[in-house]
Amino acid sequence: MDKSKLIICRCNEITLADIETAIAKGEHSINEIKKRTTAGMGICQGRTCSRLITNIIREKTGLDGENVRQNTARPPVRPLPIDALGEGEK
Repeated sequence: MDKSKLIICRCNEITLADIETAIAKGEHSINEIKKRTTAGMGICQGRTCSRLITNIIREKTGLDGENVRQNTARPPVRPLPIDALGEGEK
């Protein structure tokens, strides 16, 4: 199996090759990779792929986990059903 075709972000179908290309272009944090590739912007908001991306960054750059800037969580921190947004005040 060609590892470069390995899916890292299932929501947006971002591959290992996409992540490695972003790292080669100087993106060394999850937020930078997210902006370049849209990995972590899917329905799970990075809960599935953030650890994988962090490990890839560590492997490719030699940075330890503490030096890899983590994803910035923005509200809502978990998916909301659309009807919860449309209820309004009662």
